[in-house]
Formats: sequence, C-alpha cells, structure tokens
Amino acid sequence: MNLRSSPTTRAAGLAGLWLCTAAWAQEAAEAAAESAPAAAAASGGFWAIVYGGSAVNLIVWLLIALTSFAALWVIIDAIVSVKREKLLPGHVIQGVRTALTAGDLGAALESCEANPSPISRILMAGFSNISEGYEVIQESVASSAEMESEKLMQRVNYLNVCGQIAPMLGLLGTVVGMVLAFGNLASATGAAKARLLAQNISTALWTTVVGLLISVPCLIAFTLIKNHATRLILESEATVLDLIKVLRNAEVEDEAP
Repeated sequence: MNLRSSPTTRAAGLAGLWLCTAAWAQEAAEAAAESAPAAAAASGGFWAIVYGGSAVNLIVWLLIALTSFAALWVIIDAIVSVKREKLLPGHVIQGVRTALTAGDLGAALESCEANPSPISRILMAGFSNISEGYEVIQESVASSAEMESEKLMQRVNYLNVCGQIAPMLGLLGTVVGMVLAFGNLASATGAAKARLLAQNISTALWTTVVGLLISVPCLIAFTLIKNHATRLILESEATVLDLIKVLRNAEVEDEAP
C-alpha cells in the first residue's frame, strides 16, 4: 500500500485550509465591526453618561445640577436663618419684659424697633392695638405670628420644590434615553444590538438615580426644617402673649373706680 499522497491531494488540502482560515478571519472581522459601537459607547465614560448621544440629555443633566445647587443653597440659608437666636433673641425678650413690668410702653417699643426680628414685629403689632382692648391685641398678635410663619415658610418651601422637581427631571432624562436607545437599534446588527441596548438603557437610568439621590435628602431636610420653624414661631407667639398679659392687668386697673 502506498501511503504517500500525490501532489494534487496536498494542494487540495492546502487550499481547503486556506479557505477555512480566510472564512474564520472574515467572521472575526464582522464580529469586531458589530461590537465596535457598543465598545465605543462603553469607553465614553462620564461623557457618554452625561451626553448620551443627545443634546436634550445634556440639558436635562444641567437642570439636575442646577436643582442640586439650589437645594444646597436653600438648606444652608435655612440653617442660618431658622435659629432660636434670630427668631427669639433673649435680650429683646428680657428688655420688653423689664419695660412692661415697669409700665414703660415707650421703652418696650424702642427695644423692638432697635432689634428687628420676628418676635419684635409680633410685639409691635400687639402694641399698635393697645387702645382697642386686650382681645384685639391677642387677635393682632395671632395674625402677625401667622404672617411671620408664612414669610419663613416661603423660603423653606423652595426646598420642597427642589425635592419634587429632581425626580421628575430624572424621569425625563430616562425617557429621552430610552427613545434614543430604541432609535439606535436600527443601526446595529447581530450581537451588538443587545450590548448597545443595555449600554443606552444604563445611561438613561443614571438620570433617575441621581434625581432620587437629590430628592430624598431635600424632602427629609424640608420636613425637619419646616417642623423646627413652626415650633419656633408657635413659641414666639406664646412668649408674646406671656409678655403682654401685663397689659390686661393695666386695662383692668384703668377701668376700676
């Protein structure tokens, strides 16, 4: 038996090997071309998440950033302004108490005018109606305290607005990203479709994540600051009523024969 192959057989084998190698190289090139868009999207890093292939997505991210800065500013402003020392200054309370105990209403007014604060304005509202009787004084004090509470809450309410807007902006960014994700699927083929869809959806969901990360602290801070401010305003009203109760005694003494 002759085990040696003829030259024709060897040539056919080499040709077949070459064809298999060429086919494998072509398939590898096509797979690399299909995965190129997904790889490019994945390699974009932070810019790929922020931009996401659309200027609308970039605008949404800018609005989320502005909301976060506004929320931080409101929190700092509330921490500075909603303080016992500013709403209930001890030297004003002590000065008014001393003046009213001595029967010197003019000195009490001067102390309030020299130290403007919520409790000073509430006291001055009561003093301005002293000739109308004690019941009218109480009503004016309650109205003034409510007005001071509204002034304070108007600034704190911006924190609630930031807490409500942030997740809505995040949802808007997610919707925009999903629209772009399904639109980009038309330009991808094969296995690259799944990769590109996953990458685009991940980028879109980041806006919702960041929006919620801003919203939750804002709403918690709003609740805490609002409760603290309300408690201080109620304490201011109670302190004013305690200070002006000497006016009721003075009124009774004036009416006695």
